[in-house]
Amino acid sequence: MKKFYIAALALAAVLPAVAQDTYESARLLGSDLNGTARYVGMGGAMEALGADISTISSNPAGIGLFRHSTVSASAGLVSQQGAKEFDGKNGTKMSFDQLGVVYSSRVSRNSFVNVGFNFHKSRNFNQILSAANSLRNVSQNYLSYHKADLENVRRGGYYWDFNNQGDVIGYESETSPNRAQTFSQSDYLNLNALNLETDGENSWMNYNTADYYMFDRSQRGWINEYDFNVSGNQNDRFYWGVTVGIHDVNYKGFSIHTERLVNSADINTGYDGNEDYVDYLDDRRIEGTGIDVKAGIIFRPVETSPFRIGLYISTPTWYELTTDNGTDFNNDSEYGLEDSWYSGEGYDFRYYTPWKFGASLGHTIGNNIALGLSYEISDYGSAVNRIIDDGTDYYGNDRSYSDAVMENHTENTLKAVHLLKAGIEYKPDPALALRFGYNYQSAAYEENSVRDMMLDSPGVAYSSTTDYVNWKDTHRVTCGVGYKVGGWNFDLAYQYNMTKGDFYPMQKFESGQDVGMTNVDFKRHQVLLTVGYSF
Repeated sequence: MKKFYIAALALAAVLPAVAQDTYESARLLGSDLNGTARYVGMGGAMEALGADISTISSNPAGIGLFRHSTVSASAGLVSQQGAKEFDGKNGTKMSFDQLGVVYSSRVSRNSFVNVGFNFHKSRNFNQILSAANSLRNVSQNYLSYHKADLENVRRGGYYWDFNNQGDVIGYESETSPNRAQTFSQSDYLNLNALNLETDGENSWMNYNTADYYMFDRSQRGWINEYDFNVSGNQNDRFYWGVTVGIHDVNYKGFSIHTERLVNSADINTGYDGNEDYVDYLDDRRIEGTGIDVKAGIIFRPVETSPFRIGLYISTPTWYELTTDNGTDFNNDSEYGLEDSWYSGEGYDFRYYTPWKFGASLGHTIGNNIALGLSYEISDYGSAVNRIIDDGTDYYGNDRSYSDAVMENHTENTLKAVHLLKAGIEYKPDPALALRFGYNYQSAAYEENSVRDMMLDSPGVAYSSTTDYVNWKDTHRVTCGVGYKVGGWNFDLAYQYNMTKGDFYPMQKFESGQDVGMTNVDFKRHQVLLTVGYSF
């Protein structure tokens, strides 16, 4: 047996370079339609219309259209349709969504310089996901066995052996002292508690397939964005703006994956009546901050027309993040050597989101109709997982470099995402406004994409789960009403958000397997109230 002084759970001691895999990191991409009730009620299509504080994070030039100082706050109720209670959570929760102020300063008769600050919840992670289906010739422990059977990291597997503490570890090859990056935390659980068998003198690996699985996940948390803006208005015809954004990430997720095992010798006979279940309980947290810069312009090409064109761009969000997990394996079957096993790990990593580009049109008809249309594109496949290496650079910062294997996987898994926004506001009375909007976001995942647990990447080595969802297009339908009295405005909006997806408990790695893909959906209702005051 190999004699290496390696702590099986202290994976960072074995792999000092760390990063996340494509699917875990993709949680941080994109944003919800959220902000003021006016912005939401118009589907977010205000990047050329401006004069709403929520444009501070999309087209900063929109703040340049303010002619009066203003302050506003927004809160409401968010409810997931059809969500069952899990982990003490249900699908309904109050949410504080926005707080901001704009100070407007006139510098000439028709020109202003404005400064603004706005907080808004750009992502609300609250979601309950449930799936269940049959399996055939597959299980999580069979995937771990399959990788061990390959015996080499170059083939997508690892060579299993015991470390000095008596725990099973996957190595790069039979002769290598290095732990394989294809050997994940879930493999560590399976090999030590379920796959390993011994007669006292010899040890070997076995596997069991499963014929059924159940999965539940409760996730919660947010990405809060704090935007600082400087903008201006030149002669009521050209508007410009720059925003620096600080992003605060707080994600927590808890999942239970349950499988009903079938003896490997009886895989063709199916369930034999014995209640042979195994459970994987995973608790994960992601926290950290990021920074980005947005810039934009709005201009009226015809001096005598209110028609406006907006153009804007956003840099990547450069994230510095920490993640940790605690994963328990409970074995309530007649198979394996252990009733339970545990794996836990925490590490720092960097993640850079893609650039975003946008264009928008805005037009007003008289004093009672406003029309907005916006288009944005962002290539999610260009997002980068950064490995933090030992040592520091010239300035004392941690050095990092891209995870080339996972970066290639991201390019092949994620694609350019298109966002289309359309909105209309009608004022039957100067004090009353009615709003309607539609917001469409194309799917981020390539069709039939796979969370590949056989990649030679730190993102796989630190994975504690095998499930993934290929989410499809997102449709958002909105409406709203606003009332203005004196310097006060009161706005109410409703949003219906719907996304469908394909859930997979694990990847398919051999022919003849059925991994129990299940159709899932995410339907959410939001009611949002904004109170503002202009002075």
